[in-house]
Amino acid sequence: MSANQSAGSGYVVVPDSGHGPGVLVLHSWWGLTDWFRGLCDRLADAGFVALAPDLHGDGRTADTPDEAEALLATTDPNRTAGLVVASLSSLARMPATPEGPVGIVGFSMGASWALWAATRFAEQVGALSVYYGSQDMDFAPMTAAVQGHFAEHDEFTSDDDVAYLEAQLRLVGREVDFHRYPGTGHWFAEDDRTAAHDPTAATLAWDRTIEFLHRHLDR
Repeated sequence: MSANQSAGSGYVVVPDSGHGPGVLVLHSWWGLTDWFRGLCDRLADAGFVALAPDLHGDGRTADTPDEAEALLATTDPNRTAGLVVASLSSLARMPATPEGPVGIVGFSMGASWALWAATRFAEQVGALSVYYGSQDMDFAPMTAAVQGHFAEHDEFTSDDDVAYLEAQLRLVGREVDFHRYPGTGHWFAEDDRTAAHDPTAATLAWDRTIEFLHRHLDR
């Protein structure tokens, strides 16, 4: 994807049909790595138009948690917020996507941004699937259905965080579809994080994500 300067840059894939529901992919703190580009390809194979903005900018990525933490510290959250908003608008305006809300799939840091975007720009988001990430805000404006995939052992997103997020979403009447994956840790869905990757859980989470997105976005 090449977008205007305010939208930054990223990666976009259109299915072979030439059209499909739009899905915004928000990466974790590793940056827009090959794995997230590959995830966009998989979404396109499933019939979606997938767009993944580079939230850190300039193609910057990290390989270790320390590098990722340092990279995140240099990323301006106001710029990231603007990029998420611009990417939502760009995706919705693409000739390949139908009129109506789009979906978001977010991972860890990207999951937090996904929940924020679906709340602040409720009319633009119809469904979001979040992986091992949370957010603490007033979700009352949100209209999207929310799916969540969470690890059993997670140093970043605790059981209390997940329970609180689910309670807050249900309190404002959202459709909630949360799943916990026994024996897994943070990053379990990402096969380039070999120490944490759980192929069985990752496949199950992916199948659930695709079914959920089709159910809420197909028109």
